[in-house]
Amino acid sequence: MATETISRRRVLAGAAALGGGTALGAALPARRALAATTTVGFIYVGPHDDFGYNQAHAQGAAAVKKLADVKVLEEENVPEDIAVTKTMESMIEEDGASLLFPTSFGYFDPYILREAPKFTKVRFEHCGGLWTAKDPKNIGSYFGYIFEAQHINGIVAGFSSKSGKLGFVAAKPIPQVLQNINAFTLGARLINPKATTRVIFTGDWSMPVKEAEATNSLIDEGVDVVTMHVDSPKVVVQTAAKRGAMVCGYHCSQAALAPQAYLTGAEWNWTDLYPKFVTMWMKGETIPNFYRGGFKEGLIKQSPYGPRVSDAARKRADAAKAALTAGNYVIFKGPISDNSGKMVVAAGQELIQSNATDAKLEEMHFLVDGVLGALPS
Repeated sequence: MATETISRRRVLAGAAALGGGTALGAALPARRALAATTTVGFIYVGPHDDFGYNQAHAQGAAAVKKLADVKVLEEENVPEDIAVTKTMESMIEEDGASLLFPTSFGYFDPYILREAPKFTKVRFEHCGGLWTAKDPKNIGSYFGYIFEAQHINGIVAGFSSKSGKLGFVAAKPIPQVLQNINAFTLGARLINPKATTRVIFTGDWSMPVKEAEATNSLIDEGVDVVTMHVDSPKVVVQTAAKRGAMVCGYHCSQAALAPQAYLTGAEWNWTDLYPKFVTMWMKGETIPNFYRGGFKEGLIKQSPYGPRVSDAARKRADAAKAALTAGNYVIFKGPISDNSGKMVVAAGQELIQSNATDAKLEEMHFLVDGVLGALPS
């Protein structure tokens, strides 16, 4: 086992660019076993120790490093532009990588979609992309139903908030973000039907100044529990705690940053999935092109409860988590109206987490009743 973390972009600087969970969709045919050492590349849009999205993936890469006969490459701070193309090509051509995990949402289209047909013997595993049958078969899309854990966050927030005013700092209005906002709000309103979630969109994944401004603005409006969907929750967590608000974390645990303010958090569990996929690749087994799952499949987990979480909140949250893990709890169950009064999930209709082909779940574009704010145009 070997590891390496370097700047691959410098290698190509100046050179011409070369032309368990729910598994659905066509899968890449089984391949022959690779050489004695398999080289695997992980690419992050930000720093690997950001207390957020990238750190969660880096924790998964660290688990892969424990496998025998695997060499792990990592590169951080790679923008969602031509830089990721150069990084992928460097890992493949300079280092012999045969399996890549370009982890950021914006890497998928057009960069991975352009590179996959050039390197047909390389497997591209992307987090969050919506792979379809028309896309190259050597691409895989995986993601966790982390909105299940945000729903648990909402339940705890509903118990913990004194004002009934909750806040959500969000990056972009993509379906995965909206699922989190909506699931969090629905969880809170199970406990307090009058609870509201004020959402502020910053416009991008990493905007520390805007994230601090948004957090302060929410608290100025009376919000006393804040959560988020940005790449690094660090700024939001520390700002909220400094102002005396409580926080529910995201991506990985931020409890160490604000031990008294931290209630719980929605975390990824890539330490299970990444070694599983790498082992399958090394054995020549089929990796699904489309892979989704939540608590039941072990792709997500919940942060331990903080000291301010009541016994009643723990009991209700644990019950909901147990039901989600058993697969008999549907969060988006009609009737559900959006915050303009329009019915978006009819009575009797369910957007089931295990049904990864449900377009309304994977392409969600609404904010439920109780969310204060509008989708950016």
